[in-house]
Amino acid sequence: QVQLQESGPGLVKPSQTLSLTCTVSGGSITTKYYYWSWIRQPPGKGLEWIGYMAYSGSTDYSPSLKSRTSISRDTSKNQFTLQLSSVTPEDTAVYYCARAPITRATTEWDAYDYWGQGTQVTVSS
Repeated sequence: QVQLQESGPGLVKPSQTLSLTCTVSGGSITTKYYYWSWIRQPPGKGLEWIGYMAYSGSTDYSPSLKSRTSISRDTSKNQFTLQLSSVTPEDTAVYYCARAPITRATTEWDAYDYWGQGTQVTVSS
């Protein structure tokens, strides 16, 4: 059914901007009533919610990352993007995109019915 695939550079230099794209097939990113999240997992740590783009185009971000995060979308390509600025090695993680219904909380991991495979991003000079 719905498939998500993350893409973008696997290596980013400190202070630069991490940019990833999630390409969705089998379903529209504008379909009611879902939101589309970026989630990451640093090595040896748990999942961390970064932010989402809802079907309506509205966005929300983790308070800890809000100042550095921007999520946008291109509905013509059925994809949404993550930009995380001023990265440090602490941003090294596997980054996922995933879908959840708007009735569920962003950190309810079992609410996400579809996940991308994840993409490794390493922040290093």
